Amino acid sequence: MNIEPIPLDDIDFQILKALSEDGRISDVALGEKINLSSTAIARRRRLLEEAGVIEGYSARLSLKALGFAGTVLVMVELRSQAEHLLVEFEREVVKCPSVSFCGFVSGDTDFMILIHVSSLDEYDKIYREELSNLPHVSKIRSSFVLREVARRSNVPIIFERGKAGATGPRRRL
Repeated sequence: MNIEPIPLDDIDFQILKALSEDGRISDVALGEKINLSSTAIARRRRLLEEAGVIEGYSARLSLKALGFAGTVLVMVELRSQAEHLLVEFEREVVKCPSVSFCGFVSGDTDFMILIHVSSLDEYDKIYREELSNLPHVSKIRSSFVLREVARRSNVPIIFERGKAGATGPRRRL
């Protein structure tokens, strides 16, 4: 995980923080909030988008309001970690409509999957129709989230960099 961060200054971090709190904020309102012209905000926002720092904008949906009362963490172990088996598993898991997240992880499991369900019966159906049909699986362990303690789209530490003088000299994005 040696990804070189893009150098950002304090103003960039202020823009990112404001956008992470309200992705629909106008350039005028954002400029007023951080004491910068709307033209400068628009230019910086465009540069942050073009550099890939801002990947997109979306709405936060209430899963409960949509009928998804439960969250299931699924740990999957494969028979082997041979590259072709990993690739085949990954190719198939992204086709599962119930999977909202899947990551290749370290430790005593190979993949961690996040699924939102409306009931235990629904998870049973997902288990039987989707998860158990994934290739090269040797073990599936499921844990049901009993209480959500924190959900953040952006972790506060991200913005601590801006307070500490950003990530280094500003370069043109």
